[in-house]
Amino acid sequence: MQVNIGGEPERDDYGLPPVDIEIPDDARELDREVLAYHRELRAGRRRRLTRRIRVALTRDGMALPLLASCLAFILLAGSTLTLFSAGRVLRGPARPGASASPPAAGTTQISALLPDTTAQVDGKPVQLRSLVPLVLALIPSGCRCATALRRLSDQATAAGIPVYLVGTDRWMPEVKALAAQNTKDSAHVVEDAKDVLGSAYRRAGLTAVLVYADNSISMIVRHVGPGVQLASSLKALPYGMPQGLAGAQPAD
Repeated sequence: MQVNIGGEPERDDYGLPPVDIEIPDDARELDREVLAYHRELRAGRRRRLTRRIRVALTRDGMALPLLASCLAFILLAGSTLTLFSAGRVLRGPARPGASASPPAAGTTQISALLPDTTAQVDGKPVQLRSLVPLVLALIPSGCRCATALRRLSDQATAAGIPVYLVGTDRWMPEVKALAAQNTKDSAHVVEDAKDVLGSAYRRAGLTAVLVYADNSISMIVRHVGPGVQLASSLKALPYGMPQGLAGAQPAD
């Protein structure tokens, strides 16, 4: 602004109306005005940033694909967690010297005890707990499992563990026929007239119950197939239940 030095104090060369200007003696009196000015600047920057983000999200329909992607990720994570939770196997502590191997499909490992029951073994009444360690092969009705049973018997024989083919009076002829096809000396026939074992271990297809020398159950493998691999678990049976699984209860 150019001020006419020689003119009146309230006049200038631009013909503007007179203005009263107060100049404080101490600049600190303007602190509040300065703070308010900076607040206005920050608020303006926030409004511009919010406006740019809103425009970016809504331009060309980007908001809906972004929300759909987030929802798909959440569903995928939930499905993965459910899959891993359903496939978990209850395992005891590893036995020193025993090689670690993944459990077979349909395997359940528990710390229950073999039922204290008497059954007809090879035509004679025998307390099952007096036969441990052993493998109980629960034979279902109409079982076409000769190959899988032979594979299981081969692994048990190599580990020095006897295999007992278990059936009830309803299909004992079928069980005996399977035992006759099995040339292993370690295979025996158990007639479980009341189906105590089948009920206790929920027979599903050819079911193998591995029992330690202390009557505790090592694992239950249902739907045993020709590709069954239980060699390492069978070799551990003579040593009894692993430390840390004490206080076992009978299987339900």
